[in-house]
This record gives sequence, structure tokens and C-alpha cells, in this order.
Amino acid sequence: MTIESKRDNGKLTITLTGRLDTVTAPKLEETLREACNDVTVLIFDLAKLEYISSAGLRVLLSAQKTMNKQGSMKIINAREEIMEIFEITGFTEILTIE
Repeated sequence: MTIESKRDNGKLTITLTGRLDTVTAPKLEETLREACNDVTVLIFDLAKLEYISSAGLRVLLSAQKTMNKQGSMKIINAREEIMEIFEITGFTEILTIE
């Protein structure tokens, strides 16, 4: 998985490419831990994300909890396969998805 970060004032956009699973989730967790201290808007661009496992969902949920305290979080450009996983797991009720 590739993680690209783009900062604009208090806004952080993270673009994920590949698979977010048990192997790659810790890398994303570390990136978020280092980058989210002064962020008020966190955006995940999932246009290039091919797969997400329960470990990946856990990272997104953790990021949502953090951002609830310091701003907002949204997911954009989720592919049909990823949206299906969000719907099955109930994450469409928890996350802001555009």
C-alpha cells in the first residue's frame, strides 16, 4: 500500500493506493499518529484503494474517534467494492462518505 499525504493549513488529505489490511494498517496508524496533531479536517481519498480488511476498518474508526474531538473526517472517492464493505459493516452510518 502507498500512502500519500497532502497538507493545506489544518486540512490533511491522505490518498491510499493498494490494499489496507493487517500488514499495511500499522503503517497507516503510524502516519496518522504523526500527522494528526494539528489537523482539523482529515480526508481519506480511496479512489485507488482496492481492498480493506477489518484491520483497515479499525484504523478508520480510530481516526474518526480522534477527529470527533478535534474537527471532522470524511471519505471521498470510495470504489464500489469498498463501499460494499462499508455498507455491510455499518460504517456508512458511522463515517462521512462522499
